[in-house]
Amino acid sequence: MNLQYKIGFGYDVHKFAEDRKLILGGVEIPFEKGLLGHSDADVLLHSICDAILGALALGDIGIHFPDSDPKYLNADSKELLNHIYYLMKDFHYEVGNVDSTILLERPKLASYIPDMRKIIANILNITIDQISVKATTSEGLGFVGHEEGCAAQAVVLLIKQDK
Repeated sequence: MNLQYKIGFGYDVHKFAEDRKLILGGVEIPFEKGLLGHSDADVLLHSICDAILGALALGDIGIHFPDSDPKYLNADSKELLNHIYYLMKDFHYEVGNVDSTILLERPKLASYIPDMRKIIANILNITIDQISVKATTSEGLGFVGHEEGCAAQAVVLLIKQDK
């Protein structure tokens, strides 16, 4: 079946660690801790990658960029998303829109969100009004609320391109 529209959902989580940069949506954010991961641990971009891969039924980010592969050590997640973008184009789809949420107690992200949206829109070759990035806390509950880590969720709509 050749669908005109496909929807994908992505989720990622990483724990906080000392001596790491906090990078979200491709933006380095000043903070006393960063996220631990094989790559730069950008949960927002990882969740968007997974949403696109899910819409295309191509597995998840771990299949395409395994943490057992040393070439992805400290990888820039913008490059990972760029790779997924070209994979999506190979299947003749384009992004209709992305709706995403970052879950963390602190730091506050409002002033960084416009830059995140610009970066994501640029990588996906779409306009900034097709990208939604929101941030919320978990009101002190769970691993996010206890400031043990950060999570992100993303939903993406893919639209079939005319060949």
